[in-house]
Amino acid sequence: MSVHERAFGRVLEDFVVGDVYRHWPGKTITEADDHLFCMLTMNHHPLHTDAYFAAEETPHGRNVVVGNLVYSLVLGMSVPDVSGSAIANLEVESLVHARPTFHGDTIYAESTVLEVRPSRSKPDRGVVRVETRGYNQRGEEVCSFRRAVLVWTRAGLPARKRPHLAGS
Repeated sequence: MSVHERAFGRVLEDFVVGDVYRHWPGKTITEADDHLFCMLTMNHHPLHTDAYFAAEETPHGRNVVVGNLVYSLVLGMSVPDVSGSAIANLEVESLVHARPTFHGDTIYAESTVLEVRPSRSKPDRGVVRVETRGYNQRGEEVCSFRRAVLVWTRAGLPARKRPHLAGS
């Protein structure tokens, strides 16, 4: 029998400038997803929640998915590959919504490593900068952002505790 650990995040030494991580799986955004996110975040703009308003009074003629939901999904898709074992997200440098997303669109994402540098003050960590892009099912870019993530080095990475394995 073999035991396989699923990688969740990377350490500093795993990142190489120029590498691209294609995140999987994608997510189809439903009307319910959009409305729930709007209500949770108190964004009650009718562009997102009122089909009649969107059809009659907006350039798109239909509801547009709230941008922060698209950003949050794309960010979340990148976590297993980029920040799953990070110490902290340090900053989001930029966020661009290139085109609207609509109910029924499926979002996919990929991240490109822009910079990798060891910490100047703590040898057990370093900073990785990535650019993450979200695409719809037609391959059109809908969202992009750059962020800096504080990650462990291989030597500094704490062991993951497995409570269900205690005593075995």
